Amino acid sequence: MHQPQSIYAPDSRYARLRLAAALMLSTIGSVGMWAVPVALPAVQADFGVLRSEASLPFTMMMIGFGAGSVAMGRFADRFGIILPLVCGLAALCGGYLLAGMAQNLWQFALVHLLIGLGSSPSFGPLMADTSHWFVRQRGIAVAIASSGNYLGGAIWPPVLQHFIANDGWRATLTGTAIFCAISMLPLVLMLRARAPAHFAEAASAAASAARASIGLSPNAITLLLCVAGVACCVAMSMPQVHIVAYCGDLGYGPARGAEMLAMMLGFGIISRVASGFVADRIGGIRTLLISSLLQGAALFLYLWFSGLVSLYVISALFGLFQGGIVPMYAVIVRDLFSPREAGTRIGIVLMSTMLGMALGGWMSGLIFDMTGSYRMAFVNGLAWNLLNLAIALWLLGRANRRRLALA
Repeated sequence: MHQPQSIYAPDSRYARLRLAAALMLSTIGSVGMWAVPVALPAVQADFGVLRSEASLPFTMMMIGFGAGSVAMGRFADRFGIILPLVCGLAALCGGYLLAGMAQNLWQFALVHLLIGLGSSPSFGPLMADTSHWFVRQRGIAVAIASSGNYLGGAIWPPVLQHFIANDGWRATLTGTAIFCAISMLPLVLMLRARAPAHFAEAASAAASAARASIGLSPNAITLLLCVAGVACCVAMSMPQVHIVAYCGDLGYGPARGAEMLAMMLGFGIISRVASGFVADRIGGIRTLLISSLLQGAALFLYLWFSGLVSLYVISALFGLFQGGIVPMYAVIVRDLFSPREAGTRIGIVLMSTMLGMALGGWMSGLIFDMTGSYRMAFVNGLAWNLLNLAIALWLLGRANRRRLALA
């Protein structure tokens, strides 16, 4: 049956209801990223392993999440968002049920590949699907959809910690599987409709024209965005991964560092939504450029101020500046590529940002071990941030020059 255009058109009331469901799915589905750090002390004590060994499940989860971002994005391009969401929900719930029954650390770590795979559709693929339903407000819509990841980071840890303390980590993970199944399935079913074909055709034509203005092949643009994604997230990871340890080294205690990290995530939500408003007015590449410049400024401040109050202020600024960077890659990809390939390419670029976070966290620790200080780690982050800034500036300059040449 033909779907009425007035109901299923981009920027419609249905599109906004769909965005609300996507935000809730993203918030609940992000549990895969936040459960491991909370359960780590209890799992370590139960299995009697070292802290480094107990951190292995998080690494496996990130591998599953990164691979799932690409695979599930490809499925979404071919079959729509429902199939990857249903497969992801099954993997997420099955993974947590198996995790609750794990008899050793290796079993626990391996099932986190499944958990990471299950969480992945609720981030990149869901952002790509959201972008199909908005034209005038695409930037803010993608930013809101991506905010579920940070919102989940504010909600899940205290909830999980409460149940782990009272009922143990095994019962908590089993209960998480049941909750995800009950809460996410109705939301998934709300996204059954697909954008009408004629809107996709118009979007493909607009994306082709925008890509032509840059004058690079699709794969070259994707590669550049991947390099930019690695660079920005190497820089981003320095405060996010090491702020707790940094505060401990300065004598303020890890609790202060944890408060600063929570502040970063909280202000990151504001940043993500605000960046969407800005992108709708000046475009994704310009917004990425501004966000990258501001993130570099915050990193620079860490070099000069180390007082307790100063670190709280700078951490708040850092969260306010960096939160909008990652959603901009989805906006840029969606502006430059047709809806038929947006999910795959967004997944590839977002996977590069995860690699950047992993590389940056390890690299900063290595620099600290070599120098006995985080100062050079901040300088290293600034250097990577400059690379990201240079790529955004080059893309913008190339597009402007070609536009003037064709005028």
